[in-house]
Amino acid sequence: MITIKRDHLTKDEVIELVSSHLQGMNLYSPPESIHALDIESLKQRDITFWSVWEGSQLAGCGAIKELDEHHGEIKSMRTATAHLRKGIARDLLQYIINEAKKQGYRRLSLETGSARAFEPARKLYASFGFYECDPFSTYKDDPYSVFMTKKLTD
Repeated sequence: MITIKRDHLTKDEVIELVSSHLQGMNLYSPPESIHALDIESLKQRDITFWSVWEGSQLAGCGAIKELDEHHGEIKSMRTATAHLRKGIARDLLQYIINEAKKQGYRRLSLETGSARAFEPARKLYASFGFYECDPFSTYKDDPYSVFMTKKLTD
């Protein structure tokens, strides 16, 4: 059983997972195409960050950044290596979508990588109804990025 809770990014294992996430981005994208946020950026007031726990073990993390009062962006979705293929990302994504609705968002968007390594993430998002879209917010067209969005209300 997993527990998802609001997190203030103070525990070492959470900081290490976010750092690992940033390091992983460097493997597939040049620095100017990396849009993952560092620890201090994830602590900003417009971001809600959650950690996922399986017992006492950190299993993953994710966040929503408020773009405006009706539009949120998924940030820093990551599953810890020891917890891959256990459904952690699926459970967390459903949780984030539910929280976005509670916060009154009408749309939820994200940026992910275009490399083959990001294909499982793109498939996960598509399975929840996200579809590719044009760059949003301050993003620009980038061959290393795929932009996706989902309407939360009809």
